[in-house]
Amino acid sequence: MVQIEGRRWLRLDNYVGVIETPCGTKLEILPKHVDGGDILEASRKLLQRMIAASLNLPARIAGEASLRLFDAPLSEWIMERFLIALDQLIKRGIRSDYVRIEAQERYLRGRLDLVRQVRQPAGRQHILQIEHDILVPDRPENRLLKTALEIVAKHVQLPNNWRLAQNLRILLQEIPSSVDISADFKRWTKDRLMAHYQPILPWCELILYRQMPLSLVGQWRGISMLFPMERLFERYVAASLNMVLAPDAKLVTQAASQSLCSHDGGTMFQLRPDLLIERGSQRWLLDAKWKRINQNEKSSNYRISQSDFYQMFAYGKKYLQGAGELALIYPRHAGFSNPLPVFSFDNDLRLWALPFDLDSGSLLLASGSTLPLCYL
Repeated sequence: MVQIEGRRWLRLDNYVGVIETPCGTKLEILPKHVDGGDILEASRKLLQRMIAASLNLPARIAGEASLRLFDAPLSEWIMERFLIALDQLIKRGIRSDYVRIEAQERYLRGRLDLVRQVRQPAGRQHILQIEHDILVPDRPENRLLKTALEIVAKHVQLPNNWRLAQNLRILLQEIPSSVDISADFKRWTKDRLMAHYQPILPWCELILYRQMPLSLVGQWRGISMLFPMERLFERYVAASLNMVLAPDAKLVTQAASQSLCSHDGGTMFQLRPDLLIERGSQRWLLDAKWKRINQNEKSSNYRISQSDFYQMFAYGKKYLQGAGELALIYPRHAGFSNPLPVFSFDNDLRLWALPFDLDSGSLLLASGSTLPLCYL
């Protein structure tokens, strides 16, 4: 946001999500994936699928909410998912921890602290200095859930969500809020006894501004969440391809084993392709680009950026030793519905430009490509 001549302007570059203005107006920014105009319901559902895939959330969401139209803004949907997950968690049981308590009692409970007891004045020898453990729900995971619930309860708007939030606040009223969110996230336990806490972790991270989205906080009220579309698209493609990968192939995201050059005993300019597929001794490199290219504009190089080709060439030389297949993945639309003819850097290194169907979550392969994908 920049200040120009006393007026406030909001400038976004490839971000989607929801912004709440100081007056309470909500601005919803949705991905444009159709050519005949924006379709609100379809765009919302697409964004929700991409977020779920990016955070590795369950594909099936049971209940009445899955049957109705998603006519609420994205932030309301995220808060609703958090409340449903928290409600299910509480029904399964909140985990507690033992906490050591030091007390003065007239009876022995737990362990007698001899050092403190011998220091008692003569007139207080009948008061016992004891230590004992009590089981309380005050643990990092519960403090984070309580903090996220308080935020949601203040900003949720749908009546059913508001009622559920208030009921959950009553059930968690004995748990304090987190005073150090970062430290409590680091102490979040992921062992077998805490397995039923894992489904709510991504939602909690979204609400508390620690995960992938760039969430805006400040003096304005409300919840504003912006997701970098490039990263969303990349993770959506990775999650979709992982589901149709050949059984003996492996998908690696953000590989970082190669650098552009060596210098003074070290390396410089690390190369991080979005996707690396390995199958035995074979390798394929793919990069997802949230850009629109056009298969009908050959004279303009199909609107493909020259820098993208330079980048892929460097990936091919370092990761594939100059021999193999590369692919640039772009979203499918009316102007790019089929793979482009292959681009050859030389006789051994080839590059494909492939469309990715956002609605079906499938990659359209070109004739001659050897990518190990198994579409059922």
